[in-house]
Amino acid sequence: MIKTMPAAKKMPDPKEQFIDVADLRIGLFVFIDLGWISHPFPLNSFKIHSPEQIATIRTLGIDRIRYSPEKSDPEPVVVEEIKAPPAPVSPQEKERERRKLLLDEQNASLKVCERQYSQAAKSYKQLLEQLKAVPDKSFAQSQALVAGAIKQLQGLEETSIRLLSEQIGDRASLHSINVLVLSLLLGKACGLGEADLQDLGIGALLHDIGKQELPSRMRWDDEQFSSAEKKLYQEHVRHGIALGMKMELPNGALHCIAQHHEAANGNGYPKRLSGEQISPAARILTLTNQYDNLCNPGNPAAAQTPHEALSTIFTRLKGRFDAQTMSVFIRMMGVYPPGSAVQLTDDRYAMVVSVNSSRPLKPRLIIYNPHIPKAEALVVDLEQQANLGVKRSIKPMQLPRQALDYLSPRQHICYFFERASSLAGGEDTS
Repeated sequence: MIKTMPAAKKMPDPKEQFIDVADLRIGLFVFIDLGWISHPFPLNSFKIHSPEQIATIRTLGIDRIRYSPEKSDPEPVVVEEIKAPPAPVSPQEKERERRKLLLDEQNASLKVCERQYSQAAKSYKQLLEQLKAVPDKSFAQSQALVAGAIKQLQGLEETSIRLLSEQIGDRASLHSINVLVLSLLLGKACGLGEADLQDLGIGALLHDIGKQELPSRMRWDDEQFSSAEKKLYQEHVRHGIALGMKMELPNGALHCIAQHHEAANGNGYPKRLSGEQISPAARILTLTNQYDNLCNPGNPAAAQTPHEALSTIFTRLKGRFDAQTMSVFIRMMGVYPPGSAVQLTDDRYAMVVSVNSSRPLKPRLIIYNPHIPKAEALVVDLEQQANLGVKRSIKPMQLPRQALDYLSPRQHICYFFERASSLAGGEDTS
């Protein structure tokens, strides 16, 4: 168990007050009392200067925020004057305003997720670069990254898995962050405690560190490998254990690294363990690692859609995974995981962008609508659409050309945690 010193208690400043986020205005000097990974602002305290900043703060899941009246601009004095009654607002104008508010908050929420994902990927790349020279520093950085992710995950009453736009970065970082996110979500769904989640998170983040000892061309499994190349590739597990011991990782994390290619039916490697011989955390990691490798393989031409990857795991590969863990994973990801292209019951086409783990059959999606610009498309929550559902999953290339361009299926699938939004479902789906 990782021990941390209790944080020093900050004495309240009598010059600071609290305000409801609904009452924020431009000119207020505010303090964001959240961890570094939980908000997109470069500083934790600043003066609000745009409506976009207000919209972003309202997506952070807090009801009240600390601010300094002394550092804030004075509230504008409202001078009452006799004016002509305002012209009536047309229903069309009201709808435009409603859509703009929803779109601003939707985009702000996505930017928070993408910033957090990018920061995590950058931190992972940095710890790899210093791994051999300063292993203790890499371990500390791993602990901090995982602890931050767990804190955010535990702080969400309902967890959504959010599909992100294409990321720029090396494949190893993206794979490790995807596996970390999915492993923590699955660990929580399986009922792991915080200490076990921390070990699982570190193991998931570092499961492939042994590949640093392999030639670059050997770092991604390839069906065309010769038997000698296959054997060399599998050595990354042994290298990973050695590096993990050098970092003085906890036993739970070391078991994850050592067993992430073992299989429930005994057909894995390096020790051909089976069933209960594989640790509960490693059973989670073997599954999330396989899923991401199916969606994001070394050869992009072999990539499966998220729906296909789930189907492959449940049918062709089910013997490799613990049955209970696999059942929870499929329930968590939903029948149509984020990234799935689907056809709806009214025959329209859509892209699943988010799945709430407590309501997996009712995903949130973007619907192709030629009458609404792509950049202005609102996320629709099927939970709020009684007469609309998903009819089938389809391959991206089965989409009509215009729908394919509009929905832009991802070549690489990237996920992160998302705070469930009460604003989704505002699109007019009629």
